[in-house]
Amino acid sequence: MESKKSYMPIKVLFSYIALLGLVATVGWFLYSENVVYNKLESKIAFEKTKILKVSKLFSNVYKTESLARKTIQTNSEADFKSYLIETDSLKSRIDTLKQIVTTQYQKTLLDSVTYLLSEKTKNIKQLKTIKNKADDEVSVNTAIDEITKMEFKLRKLELQDFNKNPNQLGSYQRSVLQKYVDYLNQNIPDDSTNTLSKQASDSILANSKKLLSNVKLKAEKKKESLNFEENKLLKNEIAISEQLRKVLRIIEREIIINSIKNNSLKEKSLKKVNDIVTASAIIGLVLTLFFSILIVSDYSKSQVYKKKLEIANFKTKNLLKSREQLISTVSHDLKTPLSTIVGYSELLGNSDVNSKQSYFIKNIKNSSEYITQLVQDLLDFSQIEAGKITIEKVPFLLPEIIDGVAKSIQTVYKQKKIDLIINVDEKLNTRIVGDPFRLKQILSNIIGNAYKFTEEGFIKISAYTIENDDFFVVSIQDSGIGIEKGNQKLVFEEFAQANEGIEKKYGGTGLGLSICQKIISILGGSLNLESTFGKGSTFQIQLPLLFDNSPNLVVEEKESIILNTLKQTFIVLDDDINLLNLTSGVLRQEKHEVFSFNSAGKALKVIENTPFDFIITDIQMPEMDGFMFLEKLKNSGYSTFKNQPVIALTGRTDLDAAIYTKAGFTTVIQKPYSPKVLLETIHLILENDTLPNIDINKDEETINSTLYSLDTLKEFLGNDNNELKEILKSFIENSSENLNSLENAFKAKNTAEINSIAHRMAPMFKQIQTQEISEILKILESTNLDISEVDSILNTLKSKTNVLFDALQQEIA
Repeated sequence: MESKKSYMPIKVLFSYIALLGLVATVGWFLYSENVVYNKLESKIAFEKTKILKVSKLFSNVYKTESLARKTIQTNSEADFKSYLIETDSLKSRIDTLKQIVTTQYQKTLLDSVTYLLSEKTKNIKQLKTIKNKADDEVSVNTAIDEITKMEFKLRKLELQDFNKNPNQLGSYQRSVLQKYVDYLNQNIPDDSTNTLSKQASDSILANSKKLLSNVKLKAEKKKESLNFEENKLLKNEIAISEQLRKVLRIIEREIIINSIKNNSLKEKSLKKVNDIVTASAIIGLVLTLFFSILIVSDYSKSQVYKKKLEIANFKTKNLLKSREQLISTVSHDLKTPLSTIVGYSELLGNSDVNSKQSYFIKNIKNSSEYITQLVQDLLDFSQIEAGKITIEKVPFLLPEIIDGVAKSIQTVYKQKKIDLIINVDEKLNTRIVGDPFRLKQILSNIIGNAYKFTEEGFIKISAYTIENDDFFVVSIQDSGIGIEKGNQKLVFEEFAQANEGIEKKYGGTGLGLSICQKIISILGGSLNLESTFGKGSTFQIQLPLLFDNSPNLVVEEKESIILNTLKQTFIVLDDDINLLNLTSGVLRQEKHEVFSFNSAGKALKVIENTPFDFIITDIQMPEMDGFMFLEKLKNSGYSTFKNQPVIALTGRTDLDAAIYTKAGFTTVIQKPYSPKVLLETIHLILENDTLPNIDINKDEETINSTLYSLDTLKEFLGNDNNELKEILKSFIENSSENLNSLENAFKAKNTAEINSIAHRMAPMFKQIQTQEISEILKILESTNLDISEVDSILNTLKSKTNVLFDALQQEIA
């Protein structure tokens, strides 16, 4: 599928950024307009305050004018004082208004109002003075009237005789009147009659009237002047009041204009906000639609790509599966001829050969070992890539693993002058829990490399705990050729070497360290490398540390349980005569009584009348398998069956141990098995001890470079060579018959029969550890067997068994 880069996440991101930018921009504009709006609101409120204050000023001005008119009319000191108080109050309000007005023009107008008020006060004072002067004329007229009245009566006179309130007279009027009274009093006779002659009195009164008339004449002239001044001042008063109102109206009008202007700006601000919100909503909708179209378009494309990717993924999985099958098939096809090569090489090596032939044989063995290791690496790599690698968690002793692996490799390179140094922390001398098989695999590879790339010097292996005993480290240090710094990461890659010269000089597949690193990673650890070119390398394996807290079963105790003094009666069933004889032979060596059968039907007939203590039965047998046999036994009603222990022997890996337990079996022993395992299991049952957990599905891929091993058989037979030869003869004969049966089943295209025969043959081949033949039989056992491939598989099986049988014939001879 064509590689397509998806921009949908970027577009979604940009859409969010665009919308966020729009929201931020609109928010900023709205905030700015809100600030402006709030300022306008404040200004409007401020202008309203000024309007109210001006209105109050108008009210105060009218009140002041009213008091002014009253003062002018009454000429009262009390009214004048009230006017002055109100004027001061008005000036104070003007000063307050002056503090809140904003323009210099308004302040100037307010100053003019204050000035006009001051001028008005002065004007009123002047009018009041004129009023007082007009009152003097009234006093003179009153005095003339009184003199007229006194013409008929003479007496000593006083000011009160002429004016009831002389103190209210002006100083001038009072002075003239006082002189006149004094004059009269000087000319009044002192006699008791208090009378003057008519001539004297007329003279006095006439002169008095003449004097007062002169005064009156002057007063009238002055009155005319005062009236003119009064009219002038009244006009001035009217002008001042008009000017004052005019100024206040100007101020009021200006404030109202500002208020209207601010209201207009406020409306514009609100309109602008509405426009911004409307525009942002439209832009947001357009952006949403635009990006929605883009995202939907990308989504539809992504769905197409997804389908293409699924198809490509499906093809990739099929390719990987095909690769895995190819590796497995190639490895299998390689292992079969390899076994033949190794077998014949061993046979040639054990025969009389000259030095030249021995050299050839040695080269053949070395090449076959290299190919064997390559096949093993390919299988491990394939299993790791497919995620099918199995990890155990069993107790083991780390020092034993390290010592065993290191010394076994040391024997291979014993011609090299290399000192092996092993140091293990005392804390690690107790059992720990982990996967000893995988650890051996890792150590074998790294220690093997250390020996391979070190000609002389030392190899130091150290083991110690770190991080509060949560991890342990195995360090492998060598004094070999080392690795250049630039190539240190390269050694952990698949099919890679530090440089081209390494492969030419030392060989290798370039898979070992890559497999080790992957396995260590699966185990939860890490692999580190420190190296100096020309001086050596140090590999550090760090793995989780878990100490074993389960009871420690001592080996000596295990061996002692094999010895059993109690005589038991066993019923043994197996359709494979060789395994039947082996199992029976082990039990008879322990002095047990054994009834052996290769048919379940025969065994049931004997059991009916034969007391027994144990039953050991194969599972997959013709006519009646182990499950059916046990079910019939339980339903038989035989008096001899009292729920005695029943041990299942099986080579099947597709059934869980729980299935056997549910069917009524006491435990299961996986084929191939050793006599020790069988006897220990019997002992544990007799002692009512806890039986070990059996991993039925465990299927470790191991490759044995040897053609076969008779160690287990010898253990079964107690190292009895004669018995061993008889068993081998019987095995060869039965296997030859089974091979013929396989050919007949293949010709009949009977897959079920092929499966059955292969299953019957497999246990004995596993028992003598013929790994390659066992693998071939495992393929033939499979229910998914392709009949078209059977012919080539049978040819391979024949070739392998022929080599094996030739080798076993030499054992018998």
